[in-house]
Amino acid sequence: MTLTELRYIVAVARERHFGRAAEACHVSQPTLSVAIKKLEEELDVKIFERGSNEVSLTPLGEAIVRQAQGVIEQAQGIREIAQRGKDPLAGPLRLGIIYTIGPYLLPELVRHAIDMTPQMPLILQENFTVKLLDMLRTGELDCAIMAEPFPDTGLAIAPLYDEPFLVAVPAQHPLAQRKTISSEELKRETMLLLGTGHCFRDHVLEVCPEFARFSSDTEGIKKSFEGSSLETIKHMVASGMGVTVVPQLSVPREPQPHLVFVPFAAPVPSRRVVLAWRRSFTRYEAIAALRNAIYACELPGVARLTA
Repeated sequence: MTLTELRYIVAVARERHFGRAAEACHVSQPTLSVAIKKLEEELDVKIFERGSNEVSLTPLGEAIVRQAQGVIEQAQGIREIAQRGKDPLAGPLRLGIIYTIGPYLLPELVRHAIDMTPQMPLILQENFTVKLLDMLRTGELDCAIMAEPFPDTGLAIAPLYDEPFLVAVPAQHPLAQRKTISSEELKRETMLLLGTGHCFRDHVLEVCPEFARFSSDTEGIKKSFEGSSLETIKHMVASGMGVTVVPQLSVPREPQPHLVFVPFAAPVPSRRVVLAWRRSFTRYEAIAALRNAIYACELPGVARLTA
């Protein structure tokens, strides 16, 4: 039994597909399949049920994968302890970040990280919250910047900032002249939303739950459309397709000719952005250095948190 084999079964359990797991592990599918078959033969148990469309875990397989995840994490901990004995800031830090934060925080964060800790390059992974949580648990990431809430996974969490939301409307829209907009007023508008899987979509639906129904004849609602990214949706808003809700840091610092960002009336909806890492991660100084680099960013319009 090897760590490589354990990583393979964890990857298959996560992806529920041998091809995707092989791609995630940067090996060919035959290599991964042979290694898993060898492990099953060694343990004399069946870890996976191979279906036509999806791979599932056997009851014993679930217990084995849980144990494998723990072993992988402990093995990573040994490397971290060894690294910490030299220089905890020396060597890459694997940082995950969700799609609706990455484009707006990373450009400045990376510049500060290079200036403050050049010996600690950031290996970046942009993904959905659920995927980042999986990668944290399996040791593929050291830490991640995400927005609460997310499932309690026993991670250590440090709050970074509270970020208010604004309404993005076309420049010629009647709401563009308003100083504030209430969530109630958005019921009468065509709402543009991020696609399923984005946690920010859920945040918007908390502000405007009526749009979850996706019905053109629902009282007070015209229709809603989906987009793949906040930037794509903002372009759609600028072209007059509808309105949307955006986080503060996504608002351009220069005025936009076809787009206006209007604050919400009180109570202003917001999200809490946090840094999360495994409690067993031993490079405490690396986490502190990353937080310092984040706090060195301008972060206009957000409420910084230092607790």
